[in-house]
Amino acid sequence: MNCRFNVIFMGTPDFAVPSLHTLSRAGCHVSLVVTQPDRPRGRGRKPALPPVKAAALDLGYEVIQPETIRSDAFIETIRNRRPDLLVVVAFGRILPKAVLEIPAYGAVNVHASLLPKYRGPAPIQWAIINGESATGVTTMLMDKGLDTGEILLQSEMKISPDDTSGDLHDRLAISGGDLLSETINAFHNNAIRPVPQNHAQATYAPMLTKADGHIDWTLSAEAIERFIRGMTPWPGAFTFLDQKRLIVFKASQRPADPVFLPGTIIPGFSNELRIATGNGGLAILEIQEASGKRMPIDVYLKGKPIPTGAVLR
Repeated sequence: MNCRFNVIFMGTPDFAVPSLHTLSRAGCHVSLVVTQPDRPRGRGRKPALPPVKAAALDLGYEVIQPETIRSDAFIETIRNRRPDLLVVVAFGRILPKAVLEIPAYGAVNVHASLLPKYRGPAPIQWAIINGESATGVTTMLMDKGLDTGEILLQSEMKISPDDTSGDLHDRLAISGGDLLSETINAFHNNAIRPVPQNHAQATYAPMLTKADGHIDWTLSAEAIERFIRGMTPWPGAFTFLDQKRLIVFKASQRPADPVFLPGTIIPGFSNELRIATGNGGLAILEIQEASGKRMPIDVYLKGKPIPTGAVLR
């Protein structure tokens, strides 16, 4: 495809990078890339480039990182580029109406769900936590609402029984780039037919914080196993043994005698950490202490055995 559009791209995390590469491969004129400011990361708290900034610089694009997108100066910067399209992928901020009205063909967003389901900032995690069998990506025309604009194209993807949110994220990021290519091609061919969302069917995927990863052992083993996969790698599923924080990366459902209180470590299983839940048992397969290394449970227990009958909180 020989893209004739002048595009301004707005995005920040890894999820947005395949879409930026799509625009480059298509030959679109990306006149500007807008991303969030560098933020401190890691234990050293050193400023780190957003993944989109790193990718844009590699591609030779001009990058700006405004502290605010509502200032007259920023809006004028966008207007002066005379974009045909804004392409917005996980930018992390809601664009004001004054920005959305600038591009000739509108602002196209790539969202990691099959809208109107899972509007909001954490659609991938919540799709796994809630036990969905499939999800996907949507391109839509942005409006002033949060993921409420008219749908352009959609692509469905199955969720595997062992998918973590990290696994699904990586596949959906690539699928989002592919769907963006189809969407731009449809614009070229005047084949875009925006479809309003059915707002009555909308669901919301709220922002997650580190505190949200705390495991509730009163839930069923099935629900907790999904929760762990949905929280991996971020924000991370965790529990406490006394005052020690343990991060759980992988678990599997097991039978359990209902006499044990939820969170209790069940006796009788060597080299296994089997936990009673609100319904059934759950074997923890991979674990990590807050300052340690991720390791298989049998390796962890050899160095730091956990007594049966102890209760995880």
